[in-house]
Order: sequence, then structure tokens, then C-alpha cells
Amino acid sequence: MAGAPERGVEAITFGCRLNAVESETMRRAARATPGAEPLVIVNTCAVTGEAMRQARQAIRRIARERPGARVVVTGCGAQTEPERFAAMPEVANVLGNEAKRRAETWASLDTAPRVNVQPILGGAFDAAHVVEGRTRAFVEIQNGCDHRCTFCIIPLGRGHSRSANLDDVVARISALVDAGAKEAVLTGVDLTSWGGDLPGAPKLGALVRAILHAVPDMARLRLSSIDCIEADEDLFRAFEEEERLMPHLHLSLQAGDDLILKRMKRRHSRAEAIDFCARLRALRPDIVFGADFIAGFPTESEEMFARTLDLVEECGLTHLHVFPFSPREGTPAARMPQIPRDVAKERASRLRARGLEALHAHLDHQIGRKLEVLSERGGVSRARDFTLVKTPDVEAGKLFSLSVAGRDGGALVAATKP
Repeated sequence: MAGAPERGVEAITFGCRLNAVESETMRRAARATPGAEPLVIVNTCAVTGEAMRQARQAIRRIARERPGARVVVTGCGAQTEPERFAAMPEVANVLGNEAKRRAETWASLDTAPRVNVQPILGGAFDAAHVVEGRTRAFVEIQNGCDHRCTFCIIPLGRGHSRSANLDDVVARISALVDAGAKEAVLTGVDLTSWGGDLPGAPKLGALVRAILHAVPDMARLRLSSIDCIEADEDLFRAFEEEERLMPHLHLSLQAGDDLILKRMKRRHSRAEAIDFCARLRALRPDIVFGADFIAGFPTESEEMFARTLDLVEECGLTHLHVFPFSPREGTPAARMPQIPRDVAKERASRLRARGLEALHAHLDHQIGRKLEVLSERGGVSRARDFTLVKTPDVEAGKLFSLSVAGRDGGALVAATKP
């Protein structure tokens, strides 16, 4: 309604980058509904039992700190375990992943069923938004997953894999660049499966090359997490030939031991992960890799875990995202022989320490170099390879070069300002 006051809406996001994109979409839809009641959207993740615990903890904290706010729980946790959140007295509404995508849902919270969770059917993709000032646009190109990793419940929360149309993606990115975005980030649940359900089954590399060709004014294109075994030849060529495709990839590796990978039902081997990184680094020497890992997966011995530790160096990884394994009810891994929780946490701590050593070595190597960075909110910027640089007093959305004077923890320190 034109001229209606905007509702005070806060979105708290757990989990993946796609959740962050969807949180922004929901926040905007809720704010467009007139009403004085403050609203807090808790967008949950169901990847681990720990993620679910943290979401419940956050809900209780919100109720204590903001007693007048309506708490709406949504996301993959709400989709897979709606009854758990519905049982919490702090929760006003529980929305599944289908309901949360519809603007009418947010316009009728008072009259709709308290629990609105339906099977995942797919449907239209959310409009992309510039969610970090006028710096970076996150564009959903894919949703859902057709794979069945034994530790993962996300296919139940997101449904089957489905892809946004190539022309629609290009048009969205073009509009975002016209609106001031300097960088577009392609997001999805299983990004490298993009195109499998479209006519002709195009691959991710074809989409990347089409975007770079059709939007010449876009300064940077970045990919979020990918599955290395599904990378196609066009994608390799794009990294080799296209300077505007940023030299950074986050890989879903999960483990470095072949038997554990098999028990996870992953589709790559240790050797394939190492070969992928070596091949891409030969084509793009400045590329930097991050990776997701699970420590303490069922049946993992110390020798098996040691092979995961070694993979950090063998793949040349820089940014690690490490989870201690926590079983998710309803997954095959939850029925496997479990590693003691304290052992899983200790292994995760060691793996994070190995990753921190790799990150510090990478940062030290940048000292004295000149880097092109894109500034964000909070006095920080990102280099082309996603390295964090402290740039206090620089407004968001500025693309510039600087010299690196040193490092401070996990970030570089600039010697020069724009």
C-alpha cells in the first residue's frame, strides 16, 4: 500500500549464502506490509544438529531481548522439523521454504495458519538484491539438490534441483549493475548442477561466459561454493580467459580420505580434488581455494583424519569452513557408528588450526603487493581472491587499488588509501 508505514523487520540468517539472499527477499516483503508490530525472521539451516540448536537458542534470546516482537521461523530447519519450532512458545509462525517465497504470505501472517509448511514444488526464483550496501549483488541461479550425501538433510528442505533461465539471470545481473553493483555472486544449493533441468542441459561454464559477454560493464563476477567433480570445460576456460571472473572458489570437499568420502556418498575422490586444484591453478595462478570440511564423521579413524589434514596443503587451501560432525535425524550417517563428540570437536579444532596456518601464510605472501579491492560496509574490503583487507573510513562500493603494509589477524592492513 502506497504511503503505508514500513514494519520494523529484522532477519537473522543461519547457514548458506542462499539463505542470506532469501532473508533479504523476505525482509523486503515483510517491510512492505503495513503494521506497527516489530517482526523478527529467523531463517534456519538444517545442515547440522548444531545449526538447529543455535537457531533455537537465538529464538529464546530474541524473546528475552525483544518481548514485543513477533518471531517467524522459516528456512530448511522449519521445512524439515516444523513441529520442533511450533512447540516453542516464543514462535508465532512457522513457514516452510515454499511459503516464505510468496509475498502474500507476509501480508497475511495474522490470518494464515500458524504452521504453513508444504512440499517443495519449485517455482519462480527470487529477484536478486544488492545486500551489502551498493557493493555486491547475490543472484540465485539454482535451488534444491538431487544428490543424497549420507550426512545431509538439505534435499528434504530444498527439494529437487532446479535452475533459473539463462536469459533471466543475465537480465537480472544487468539490472543490478545498472543500479550500481560492482560485483555479482552466483549462488545456489548445488551450483554446478545448474542447467541440468533446462532445455539442452547447459552447464555452469556456459552461463558464466554468457554473463561476462552480455554485461561488459560488470567489474566482477564471483562463484559461491561448487562441487569440483561437476566443473565443466567451459568453466575451466572461463577461469583461464576471463579476468572479470574472480580467482576464488570455495569447494565442497568434506574429507580427504577416500573411504570416508565413499561413506559420505560424495562423488569425488581425494585424487580428483587434488587434480582439480592443480589444474585450475595452472590455468589461473592467482586463484585461491576455500573448502568445507566435516571432522569426526562416523567411522573416521585418526589415520583417516590425518589425510584430511594433509589435504589442506596438497590442494593449497586458504579459507576453511570446518564443522565437527553432528548427526541429523533421518540421515544414513546418523545410523553409522559414531565418533565421540569430544573427539569430533578436537579434530575440528586441529583442522581449523591447520587452516589458520595456511591463511596466515597466504596473507604474509601478500605483504608489499598492490591489490585491487572492493570496499564493503564496516571498514573492510575484498581483494579479487576474496582476501579480507582492513580499509577504515572508506565508503562501501568503491573499487580501487592499494598497497599492503601487513596483516592483522585474519586480514590484511592497507598501506595506502584511495
